[in-house]
Amino acid sequence: MTGSISSIGIGSGLDVESIISQMVAIEKKPLDLLQTQATKIQTQISTYGQISSLVSTLQDAASALSLDGTWNTKTVTSSNSSAITAKATGNPSATSFSMGVSQLARAQSAASGVVAAGSPVGAGTLSIQLGAWSGDASTFTPGTAAAVDIGVSSTDTLTSVAAKINDANAGVVATVLTDASGQRLLLRSKDTGEAAGFRVQATESGGAGLSALSFDPQNASGVGMAADMATYQSGLDAKATINGVAVTSATNTFSSLFAGLSVTATAVTTAPAEIQVATDSDSIKSSIQSFVDAYNALNDLLSTSTKYDSDTNTAGVMQGDSSTVNLMNSLRSVVTGVLGSGAYQHLSDIGIEFQRGGDLKITNESKLDDALGNSAELKTLFTAKDGSGNATGIAARMKSFATMLLSTDGLVTTKYGALEKASSRNVDEQGKVNDKATSLESRLRAQYTALDTQMAQLTSLSTFMTQQITNWNKSKG
Repeated sequence: MTGSISSIGIGSGLDVESIISQMVAIEKKPLDLLQTQATKIQTQISTYGQISSLVSTLQDAASALSLDGTWNTKTVTSSNSSAITAKATGNPSATSFSMGVSQLARAQSAASGVVAAGSPVGAGTLSIQLGAWSGDASTFTPGTAAAVDIGVSSTDTLTSVAAKINDANAGVVATVLTDASGQRLLLRSKDTGEAAGFRVQATESGGAGLSALSFDPQNASGVGMAADMATYQSGLDAKATINGVAVTSATNTFSSLFAGLSVTATAVTTAPAEIQVATDSDSIKSSIQSFVDAYNALNDLLSTSTKYDSDTNTAGVMQGDSSTVNLMNSLRSVVTGVLGSGAYQHLSDIGIEFQRGGDLKITNESKLDDALGNSAELKTLFTAKDGSGNATGIAARMKSFATMLLSTDGLVTTKYGALEKASSRNVDEQGKVNDKATSLESRLRAQYTALDTQMAQLTSLSTFMTQQITNWNKSKG
């Protein structure tokens, strides 16, 4: 009876582990090529991820140059910004004008006489009406808003009355001023301007005192309705001149003088300030530079990934890939040839030239600056469309091209998807090779284990026979 084989190869005397290892290695040999291919595919996937990102950046840059807002951006300057400022609120026309300020807008204010701190002011009703006073405050013209009545109790102090006025949203702001002599009620219109004035009429109930908080010069002789808030500043409109023409505003901001332009006065002037509205050439130039930079970044990546470097004997990761080469050639064709039908029809007309390798470069700043001075024609070069609505301008064409590349069935999207499928197939092929190698190893181990068992049995039988023959020979001797 023989024992089990504890180590494969003992029975046969063969180096079975080495044999199996070499056989499995031969079976796995296809993995070398597959793994090399996998590394290349992953690099290609990474490259197309970068291409997709750069196409998106170029699309954004082209879109910016396709927008009217980019070309309509204006700079607004004032020769006396400490007194007059201006800003574009829409699309103002390029213009210039002089402006002088003789009066700033002011809110009406009034202050009551002194009241002992914390003492009641008298019961009754305060009626607050918004409107306009005449220049001498003798006549009040009510506004369209109804008067607001505020009930005052016999225990109310100036502080509580002020709180009630503020809670009533009557168009005035109430504050209590406290000093060594006592307290005063300060009222101020929420808005500036002559039409935002106010009057306060007091109707007393159960004793005198509340009329001290009234402000009604028009009815100063009336009982209980006097101008007791004697300290007074009238509301004023802002007054200015535009090229010598008088203009007014209820606030210090003149927002309706020019379409898309708001002018704010902050101080009275001694001499007119010059306001200049001009096309923002620097902003447009920056957008053009961003477009050039985005184009170059994409062109450089495509060029590097498809070329063969003879100096280092290195091929680009997409070298020989027809779709990538076509993409690079298509990209360059978008910005070549006749573009638009205006005064500028080529990039070279505005100082932008092609460089070796396909990059763009602003080589003539003077040409570009001259073109920026003719922004309408420059805009046409970038945004023009033909009679059928097809893009002919550089930016419009590039935006359309980039959008097509990134669409669901666009070249960049489909190529990226194809590479991911190739990667998945590669993983499957590697799995098949590994499975075959594992299966071969299992078969070889089973076969050599069986061989070991047979060899062990034969060895045991041979030993037995030898022993028997030896014993027989001894018995005959």
